[in-house]
Amino acid sequence: MKKANKGKTGVLLVNLGTPDSTKTSDVRKYLREFLMDKRVIDIPFLFRWMLVNLIIAPFRAPKSAKEYRKLWVERGSPLKFYGEDVRDMLQKELDDEYVVAIAMRYQSPSIQDALDELRKHKVDKIIVVPLFPQYASATSGSVHDKVMEIVQKWQIIPQINFISTFVEEPGFYKTFARLGKKYLDKHEYDHVIFSFHGLPERQIKKGSVDNYCKLGNCCNVYHDKNRFCYRAQCFQTARLIANELNLPEDQYTVTFQSRLGNDPWIKPYTDDVLKDLAKDGKKSVLAFSPAFVSDCLETTIEVGEEFKEEFEEAGGERWDLVESLNDNKDWVQTLKSLVLKN
Repeated sequence: MKKANKGKTGVLLVNLGTPDSTKTSDVRKYLREFLMDKRVIDIPFLFRWMLVNLIIAPFRAPKSAKEYRKLWVERGSPLKFYGEDVRDMLQKELDDEYVVAIAMRYQSPSIQDALDELRKHKVDKIIVVPLFPQYASATSGSVHDKVMEIVQKWQIIPQINFISTFVEEPGFYKTFARLGKKYLDKHEYDHVIFSFHGLPERQIKKGSVDNYCKLGNCCNVYHDKNRFCYRAQCFQTARLIANELNLPEDQYTVTFQSRLGNDPWIKPYTDDVLKDLAKDGKKSVLAFSPAFVSDCLETTIEVGEEFKEEFEEAGGERWDLVESLNDNKDWVQTLKSLVLKN
């Protein structure tokens, strides 16, 4: 009896998203889609709608558009074109049994379009890789949610594997360490900061296993009770990179950036720590931003420019940012390893 031909495996890479252009209208459209996600701003729909559409989007869009213009290059948004480059590089690394697609959780290319592309190739299986090293409901969780919302309408649903986190994937943290070593070999820094994107404390507590999370020293050890805690994963990421670089604990600090609104977000805050470092006489700082795998507004502009300015105003003299993984060949090999293992 002749066996049926084995179908292809789809690989769906998903990053956060970016406006289609730096026009204020496009930035406002992006902010509305992004912030109306119930996993991003986890408050009742009516209050979320009023907050986003009457306050945040109208007033923040013009300012954000100016920031995106600083980031934009001839090819457009780095987050988007590096995603396309990585898609193409990964496709070359995998054999013909795989089809790789790239999508953005918000705006284009959409998850719907990417899934439709994989569907046209009649894939038997889809491996979904949210490009967020650390799991959070507002990032990886939202990607999972959207994928399931779409495929539940399909008559035939293929096997779907979700990769939730890759904090402890050696290729991930070793590649970041190698990028950082280039800076450490050229200059002796007084301190190293690992700045991660922040989250409201309430979101961390919602996902706490057996109410384990205390938003403090509970993140100092990584184990079963906190391995899906975003804050604990950030501390683990920093430890793994620091170990590769032989950095003692007193030479680096884990911090959190990009808070929004008045509710308490996870601490310590990057802008507070950098000012304290300057007051303590630390003149040179090397910053990592390993919550992101591509250069974007939160890395290049916020960490690379805004925090640099704040550090210098507080008395610091040198602030350098380690670039993201972008289209690094070792990073593409890491993705290949993740796909083959799943």
